[in-house]
Parts: sequence; structure tokens; C-alpha cells
Amino acid sequence: MAQWNQLQQLETRYLEQLYHLYSDSFPMELRQFLAPWIESQDWAYAANKESHATLVFHNLLGEIDQQYSRFLQENNVLYQHNLRRIKQHLQSTYLEKPMEIARIVARCIWEEQRLLQNATTTAQDGTAAHPSGTVVTEKQQILEHNLQDIRKRVQDMEQKMKMLENLQDDFDFNYKTLKSQGELSQDMNGNSQAAATRQKMSQLEQMLSALDQLRRQIVTEMAGLLSAMDFVQKNLTDDELADWKRRQQIACIGGPPNICLDRLETWITSLAESQLQIRQQIKKLEELQQKVSYKGDPIIQHRPALEEKIVDLFRSLMKSAFVVERQPCMPMHPDRPLVIKTGVQFTNKVRLLVKFPELNYQLKIKVIIDKESGDVAAIRGSRKFNILGTNTKVMNMEESNNGSLSAEFKHLVSHRTVRCLTDNHELPLLLQTLREQRCGNGGRTNSDASLIVTEELHLITFETEVYHQGLKIDLETHSLPVVVISNICQMPNAWASILWYNMLTNHPKNVNFFTKPPVGTWDQVAEVLSWQFSSTTKRGLNIEQLTTLAEKLLGPSVNYSGCQITWAKFCKENMAGKGFSFWVWLDNIIDLVKKYILALWNEGYIMGFISKERERAILSPKPPGTFLLRFSESSKEGGITFTWVEKDISGKTQIQSVEPYTKQQLNSMSFAEIIMGYKIMDATNILVSPLVYLFPEIPKEEAFGKYCRPEAAPEEAPGGDPYSTIQPYLKTNFLSSCLKNPL
Repeated sequence: MAQWNQLQQLETRYLEQLYHLYSDSFPMELRQFLAPWIESQDWAYAANKESHATLVFHNLLGEIDQQYSRFLQENNVLYQHNLRRIKQHLQSTYLEKPMEIARIVARCIWEEQRLLQNATTTAQDGTAAHPSGTVVTEKQQILEHNLQDIRKRVQDMEQKMKMLENLQDDFDFNYKTLKSQGELSQDMNGNSQAAATRQKMSQLEQMLSALDQLRRQIVTEMAGLLSAMDFVQKNLTDDELADWKRRQQIACIGGPPNICLDRLETWITSLAESQLQIRQQIKKLEELQQKVSYKGDPIIQHRPALEEKIVDLFRSLMKSAFVVERQPCMPMHPDRPLVIKTGVQFTNKVRLLVKFPELNYQLKIKVIIDKESGDVAAIRGSRKFNILGTNTKVMNMEESNNGSLSAEFKHLVSHRTVRCLTDNHELPLLLQTLREQRCGNGGRTNSDASLIVTEELHLITFETEVYHQGLKIDLETHSLPVVVISNICQMPNAWASILWYNMLTNHPKNVNFFTKPPVGTWDQVAEVLSWQFSSTTKRGLNIEQLTTLAEKLLGPSVNYSGCQITWAKFCKENMAGKGFSFWVWLDNIIDLVKKYILALWNEGYIMGFISKERERAILSPKPPGTFLLRFSESSKEGGITFTWVEKDISGKTQIQSVEPYTKQQLNSMSFAEIIMGYKIMDATNILVSPLVYLFPEIPKEEAFGKYCRPEAAPEEAPGGDPYSTIQPYLKTNFLSSCLKNPL
């Protein structure tokens, strides 16, 4: 089987990794269009030989031309446009440097093979994919090398410290011996010395010089080692940890779930251990200096700065290592984290990425909501909440599968209080109505009346104290901004707020984000919309489906890339000619897919989002009885319909659609059974099924038969009389009149 076909059959978690291999440099569309030809070329050889790379590049352009001709014959305007754009990009970018595109393709093919190998190994072992199976970047390889170098330098420093201690002990012994014999004092008094005494003094001076030289070398190397630690620490916290936090944001809104912390924990723990070793060595320097010191002693000059530097580094590392591993989420809505409902349990988990066994059961975590925004909330007019349930917990290594130092809060509940503007008392939600009447506007200021409840953002803060090796370190971290709702009907708009925030910013605590929400581009929105399907099903949205959605949001256009979309356009304003917003419509379709037609969606049987023009263009050439499944554009609550081809009496092709089926109807009968049993009255008043082949040419029974319940056989009457049976209910069929104008 071709490599590309094997990749298409992988689980969603591997497909998400596959998506990240491709970019505009080498688009995934081109990989799919030319899969057999691409896999037949020796890209690795072309990447190292310019003449062969030039030949392969020109052959690639020729293959693109042939594929374009096929799309021309199929009248596929969208694919024609995309392929023309891809070819123009390749020509303008790689015509003069064909080896570069060869290297890119070779790397993608190699990573695909690696991905397949990891998936195969995982399937054979029956274990979950380990994060080490993900692509390790060159930057991460350099980071690991730098950490190894730091560990080696720390060990080397340990050996030099032993040498220094031995050298100092020898000097101290000889010095005290000479002094106890009175010879040193005689020298200091200027008295004459014997030749032996002068020789001993000369040896002592040489030992002191060697001692001073080694001290200076150690102090200098320690300063360099601390600089190296500072550099690596910035890479860890400012780059790798920041990247992980961004990936966590993306995962929260349906993106790739590759957010394991184990590798980061290994790196940070390694650096922290090295820092503590160096700190002990710096303390050892102080002990040595207290025993032996002299004028110009480098330890006296530099040790305080070294001590301050290593303590600052360790404090900063510990503070950065305290993270929220699992963001707040209600157990009943695992696919929509960061939205919590008052009075309903939610969970989250914090973790310290410094894996010190001595800290097990030593850190008590406290949870607070809106810790730093009490006064700000009053100014903004936001609601105020308390945390109920167990809001303190001790971190331990036993509850996690990998022995990490963590604390999981499983029984937290948000509880609303209302601040009275006159007497500054806070009352539970049970007294809200009474107090709102007394307070006039329920605690909301007039200055922020435009900010609706689902646009209010709140922070959940976790804090603790670490006492380790004489240091007290205050640790604090916080969740991503959450939306607190009081009714489950607010979930769609609340989730839209979470999507918009995490799509457009990596700012960890911008609770005022929606006072002036930024605009997004269609490229950003399209990716997030596809995630809403791929994260809860086995299939995201393809280019044609996304193009249809773009047209719904932005109107007709040749190219939507870079087009801007406002928050109001996405979520608040009604679509043209409709009484509901784009997001309300799409969210109900997502709900429809998950609850009623998931299996059909996963099979790829539902075209879903398709324009009327495109629908007519692909169905018209097909034989009568060919049909496709698409979502209704007019149903706010989410509906699905089918459109088919038929011939009228004169033989003219007609495109017909049925009135959309909603959730209420699908509660009574599955959509597969509706399709299998659907019949209409023909011109001769005979019931016939207009549905024969699912587009392009899949027999209806093959596609949907396996999803229909088998018919029950007649039961035999009691007493065993074979001629007497209990008849089941009479079989019924849906008799539907078709609507000639698709909805």
C-alpha cells in the first residue's frame, strides 16, 4: 500500500502530527494530488546533487500540469485555482534553488515514515504513544546537548573542588606546622633564617600561589557555568515552556493533543539538580575561605555575587516550573475546557516540573478565583465568584502514573457572590435577586454594559510555598482565562469566547480581552473550525467544506486567505438573511454530528458544507438516483438533508432536496434508516426510492445498510403451534414530498 494511503488510515493523534509537517513551503494538497509520483522519486539523492534536483523539479512542474488538466476535465474550479497558485509559488521560490525543495520533500517523506513506524510500534505494543515519538527539533537537540554539557561541567567542578580542598589542607597543615615551630614568626620579625627554613617558606609561598591560582580558576569557571545555566534556563522557560503553554492553549480548543510534559520535566529537573550542586560548591568555597584567606582572595571578591546569581536562577526556575497541567474542565463537557458553570463540579491539575522526591507531600496548594482582580472586577462590572469544595491539596507523586509531583483537584465548584455597591457586603447567589433589587444594577457598572456574561474572563490561581535547602520560595500559577456560566444554554457563546481568545493571543491573563477583541484572519479561523470536528470525531474539514464556510462568513471571493473576520461577525451578528449568527448555526451542526450522525461523518459519507452552485455542478452529470448529504443552511438548531438527481417526464435533469431532518426527528429514527426507507410518489402514483447511489457512486445499501437495525422475525405463539404466529407491527415508510428548492 502506498505510504500516503497508509497515513490516511492512522488515528487522529497521528494525523494531527502529520498536518504539522506541511506548510506553504510544501503544501499538503500537493502531497495528496501527486502522492504516487512523489513517493517514486529519490528526494534524498536530489537534495545532495543539484543536476538531479533540477531534473526532478522540472518533472514536478510537469506532473502539476498534468494534474491541472485532469481537474480541468472534471470542472473542479477550486482545485484548479489551488494548483495554479501552488505552481506559481514553487516557480517563484525554488526555480533557482531546486535542492532546497528536494530537502524539504525528503524531510517530509522521512518524517512520514517515522510517524508510520511509531504508529505500528504502538499498535504492536498495545501502549499509548509516548511524547518522544514526536518530531524532535534541531533546537531541542542542541538544548539536550547543552544540558549534558552543564552536567559534565558541574561534575568537573566537583573534582576541582576536591583538588582545591586537598591543596588547601596541605597548605594549611604546612603553614600551621611552620608557625608552631616558631620559624614563621621569626621570619615575620625579620630575624635570620636557616637555609632549611627559607626553603620551607619558599615552598609555602608556591603552595599559596597555586592555591590562589586554582581559586581564581574555579571562580572564573563558576561564573561561566552560571552564565551557561542562565542561557539554557532562558531556552527552557522562554522558549520550550512557552511553546508548551501555547500548545496547551491550542489543545484546549481542539488542536493537536501533543502536550506531554515529561520531557520538559526531565530537562528542568536536570538543570535544577545542577544548580543545587553548584550552590553547594559555592557554600563550600565560603567554608574554605573562612579557614584560609589572604589579601586579594578571589573568593572574598566574587563568592557573594555567585551566591546571589545561583539563588536567583534557582528561584526563577522553580517559579517557572509550577504549571497548570490540566486546565479547568467540567467532567460532563470534556471537549470544552475553560468553561465552568456555577454550582457544577469542575476539575484541574497542577504540576511542579522539578521532580525532587524530598518535596513529596511537602507542598500545600491553595486555589483562589480572581485573586488579583477584585478591585478591577468591580470597575469592569464583572461578576464575583468563590471556590467551594476542597480548595486545598498537598502535592504528591503517588496519584500520577509517571510519578510526577502534582495535585489534582477533582471536586471544585464555582459559587457566585453579588457585591452590593452601597454597603460592600457579599451575599451568596441564593440571595442574588433580593440584593440586585437593592443594588439597582446587580453590581454591574454602566461603564461596561456592552460586555456580556460570556465575554467575562476569570482567572483561577494556585499558590504554595517551597522550603528547600534553606530557601523559601513562593510559587504561584494560574489557569488560562475561564468563562463562568450560570445556565448551560450559555455554553455555545462561552465556548466561542474561549476559541477566539486562545486562537488570537498567548497572553496568559488578559481578562480585559473582550473590551476590545482583535480581529482574526480566515486562515486562523479555518484551522480552529476544522479542529472542532477533528477533536471529537475522526474527520476534520476539507478545503471545499472550509471554502463554503468562508463564503458564509465573508461572502463570495476567489481567495479568502488573509481576509479579516471580526469577533462580532463570528459570533454576535446575524448572518445575511438569517435570524441567527454564524457560530450559533455551526455549533448546532457540530452537536448534531456528535450526537446523531457521528458514524456517517467518520465514514466520510456526509459532504456537509457545500454551496448550491457546487452541489448542482457535481450532481448534474450523474445518473438519476445519485445523492449527497449536506447540512441545512436555514435551520438554526442544526439540520441535515439529502439532495438527489432525477429525470422529469421530458428527460430533463432535476435536482431535488428533502426538507431537513432535525435533532427532534433523528431522536426517533437514525438518519441511515431514514435514507434506506425514504420513498416518494412517482408520476404513476407508485412509491419509489429516489436514492440509489451515494455520491460519487457508492450503492446506498453498501453505505448505510450496516447502520440499520435488522428486521425482527415473527415470534412463534405460545404452545409451539408452528401455524400460529404473533405478528409484529406493520412496517412503515417515510412518505415525504420533495422540495424543489434546496434549503
